[in-house]
Amino acid sequence: MLSAAAVAMIGGVAMPTGSASAAPMQGDIDILNVALGLEHEAIAAYQIGAESGLVKGKALDAAKLFQSHHKGHRDALVSTIEKMGGKPVAPKSQADVAKALNAGSLKTQDDVLRLAAKLELGAANAYLGVIPSFSEGMLKQVAARLAADETMHWTALSGVLGLPLPTGPLSFGA
Repeated sequence: MLSAAAVAMIGGVAMPTGSASAAPMQGDIDILNVALGLEHEAIAAYQIGAESGLVKGKALDAAKLFQSHHKGHRDALVSTIEKMGGKPVAPKSQADVAKALNAGSLKTQDDVLRLAAKLELGAANAYLGVIPSFSEGMLKQVAARLAADETMHWTALSGVLGLPLPTGPLSFGA
């Protein structure tokens, strides 16, 4: 369930922009833009993996599903940033993402899936790490839900790769 503020924001009700809330809101917008950058990167990374021809069958199906999740995350973040009066960060070009991720080194399906798992784990930890920084309470809940999606993606990819699950408690967000 979303909080009343989240429902209002998603429903198109303007957030307060008075001077008392402007500084905390700008901080929240900045954090959301970093998150949006992660989502842009994830969308591009899954596209690079899909277009590589290295990922096949159920792994490709999962990659496409996860990419669709990231597109949903992107859309929600863009909408929220705009409703808060901010300007959403633009995605980097596919070529820039491929270069940053050293996509040329990907030679097998496992290489692609390991990269995806690494990015998903990084995103899960990033979302968990920013939760205390939000001034708007409902954004904390949204970040937690995003972290849950990223953790689910990492867990599924780890299973496909045959990687062990963490053996200790509190494995994420540290």
